[in-house]
Amino acid sequence: MGRTLPSATQVFLQEQDSFARFRRALRRSDQLALDDLFTSARQHLAAAQYASHALPFEVFLLSMLLEEHKEVMRLRQQVDELISRQK
Repeated sequence: MGRTLPSATQVFLQEQDSFARFRRALRRSDQLALDDLFTSARQHLAAAQYASHALPFEVFLLSMLLEEHKEVMRLRQQVDELISRQK
């Protein structure tokens, strides 16, 4: 019989659980930031299924980075719009 691989969601939840002690050791504000990063990674679980060549946590980190970069791009656009209004 074939080998059954866990879904991206299952792997994600296992990875998140493995950081539970680390999370508890953080200050409350840092815990909230970490939770937000894991939430952003969760948004890309469907795409993570297609990255089977990479280590699962690498995919989750890349997903977090992607969401952070989207936020930077959004903020840059807002700054550019504010600057252009002032001219």
